[in-house]
Amino acid sequence: MKLTHNFSFLLLLLLVHMSSKHILASKDSSSYVVYFGAHSHVGEITEDAMDRVKETHYDFLGSFTGSRERATDAIFYSYTKHINGFAAHLDHDLAYEISKHPEVVSVFPNKALKLHTTRSWDFLGLEHNSYVPSSSIWRKARFGEDTIIANLDTGVWPESKSFRDEGLGPIPSRWKGICQNQKDATFHCNRKLIGARYFNKGYAAAVGHLNSSFDSPRDLDGHGSHTLSTAAGDFVPGVSIFGQGNGTAKGGSPRARVAAYKVCWPPVKGNECYDADVLAAFDAAIHDGADVISVSLGGEPTSFFNDSVAIGSFHAAKKRIVVVCSAGNSGPADSTVSNVAPWQITVGASTMDREFASNLVLGNGKHYKGQSLSSTALPHAKFYPIMASVNAKAKNASALDAQLCKLGSLDPIKTKGKILVCLRGQNGRVEKGRAVALGGGIGMVLENTYVTGNDLLADPHVLPATQLTSKDSFAVSRYISQTKKPIAHITPSRTDLGLKPAPVMASFSSKGPSIVAPQILKPDITAPGVSVIAAYTGAVSPTNEQFDPRRLLFNAISGTSMSCPHISGIAGLLKTRYPSWSPAAIRSAIMTTATIMDDIPGPIQNATNMKATPFSFGAGHVQPNLAVNPGLVYDLGIKDYLNFLCSLGYNASQISVFSGNNFTCSSPKISLVNLNYPSITVPNLTSSKVTVSRTVKNVGRPSMYTVKVNNPQGVYVAVKPTSLNFTKVGEQKTFKVILVKSKGNVAKGYVFGELVWSDKKHRVRSPIVVKL
Repeated sequence: MKLTHNFSFLLLLLLVHMSSKHILASKDSSSYVVYFGAHSHVGEITEDAMDRVKETHYDFLGSFTGSRERATDAIFYSYTKHINGFAAHLDHDLAYEISKHPEVVSVFPNKALKLHTTRSWDFLGLEHNSYVPSSSIWRKARFGEDTIIANLDTGVWPESKSFRDEGLGPIPSRWKGICQNQKDATFHCNRKLIGARYFNKGYAAAVGHLNSSFDSPRDLDGHGSHTLSTAAGDFVPGVSIFGQGNGTAKGGSPRARVAAYKVCWPPVKGNECYDADVLAAFDAAIHDGADVISVSLGGEPTSFFNDSVAIGSFHAAKKRIVVVCSAGNSGPADSTVSNVAPWQITVGASTMDREFASNLVLGNGKHYKGQSLSSTALPHAKFYPIMASVNAKAKNASALDAQLCKLGSLDPIKTKGKILVCLRGQNGRVEKGRAVALGGGIGMVLENTYVTGNDLLADPHVLPATQLTSKDSFAVSRYISQTKKPIAHITPSRTDLGLKPAPVMASFSSKGPSIVAPQILKPDITAPGVSVIAAYTGAVSPTNEQFDPRRLLFNAISGTSMSCPHISGIAGLLKTRYPSWSPAAIRSAIMTTATIMDDIPGPIQNATNMKATPFSFGAGHVQPNLAVNPGLVYDLGIKDYLNFLCSLGYNASQISVFSGNNFTCSSPKISLVNLNYPSITVPNLTSSKVTVSRTVKNVGRPSMYTVKVNNPQGVYVAVKPTSLNFTKVGEQKTFKVILVKSKGNVAKGYVFGELVWSDKKHRVRSPIVVKL
């Protein structure tokens, strides 16, 4: 279904759904999460207290099953620390009955989520640029040494040099975590990697019995090591990928302590991570003492009370833990963004000013620059016949399969000794090269479609290969079709720096507007997420394909999974430098100091050379050296989020249980557009005028700020007052933003502007998004 929703109608449906606590499930669902909200533990959470919680869960379910013994057998997780609930084997009818109980906030299926990486598939670290924090500016943060960053992912490869503990002091005394290595004696933690746990009962509930190889937090996939080292990997000199990108690898908070929570496992129907395991990991990470939780996974947008990441991150926010989430890899379609709760930091993906270039040289002398990390190269300047892969179709294969270079679709007689041009999409990019190599091909050109445009990904191909933009792909196809004996050469990979334009939004990066809460602009920010070099596992090849015998301890991967930990690392530095700041203040500092300009300079573009919008990049591309000194911040607390939920249509009893205390919604309910967010979104300017309220807090020196507004097309914006005078740190001031629709015929749809407070030293920028 195309996501071109009428948002007022969608919101109505959402409100009806939320008030009825309807179960999102199918008849064949076999495991569910039963969520009660928050615990009422007082003081330190003891083993006895957690055991008592388990007993209440058994008693509760037993009242429905007719037997406490049946209930004990059915429950495979009890969430006993901060999140109150359990996961159990239930049939649909029983789950529905439980959902009607007044103490239950929600019941939802143990759904499968997915990691937000493109791997060598399409759709569905080391850095040379200003995106890496300057050591001088961040010296006071000691690169995050006092911060603990937890990663919910595929675990960690503890032998990686990124997780060495040289020079680190004792593990912080507040840490309560463990190194769950009882069944994997080769797995070791240290003063850097201070904790590791695994959670697989939700996965097992979906796929069946698991053997003992699953009882370890070890990363057998590479994703978890990559994301965790991007967030907080130690300094590792002399890193490269097949000789490319040589330099020193480090994470955003290179001296921070790290903990791995393995919640993702071998994919089932394309998904790796299950709700029940995600909630268990959140419950543990909060209790263990994490300061930042990095989550490079997600599912389809859904009601917050049926979303394990939203639930887990809310409970983390209650403990002032920063939760950073990836936006998803379902772009470039609109309304595909996931992880849209206002208490999360949601991150899109964009390029950096480094690329791994490999040229295609045609027989007519034309050169086309592509990208590749092939580990092999063609003989110098030697040319080979080049042909469209569809013309090498095997007898029983379809033309489309041959065009996509699927395994078994190519005729070896036609393929042998040639460079084949394969279409990007559907099957793995590296798998396409494998198909060409098995057919006797000498090289591969991967051509982009119009949708992927200029979006190039450097993959560790198994044969000489390069990927071209859609424009260059068209030119190459024209040369082949118009030339009697077309020939070509692929140059070896090389590292190019200072690329312009950069950053550019990645085509895969999921976009807003949010279909759950369109009043909140998501994603919040964008960060490098294309060809990011970071630590990897020694257990699998860089392509994750079984046919590939190569092993790398560092790898280049793309996805919002890769951009998310960039922000997690920056949040860790801010947490160390400003321990009293709330998660919302940290998010505000990151957002209001971001840039919407590339290095040409010009507006940030998308992969098809069009001007990108806040639905792609949120507030813009992160600038960590400015985030350390934002001047003003837009702050929020748990009460603000609860009032937001009230206004979104959740009932008072749900919210009271959700929050863990007797909470009364403000009366009248706050307008959804008035949540004190660093961006301003009005999803339906139906009346002639809408007034939005915001409050800023001074976190810098005394100063006078004045406002400047760039009006969205067809909208006039007035701000009252136009200046704010701050005389001390922590002082707060409120202002109003009045949005008026221009007279006359105005084009329908979303329009974009900005509001900037400046004291000539700081520039505190908020995007304005309005739907006419």
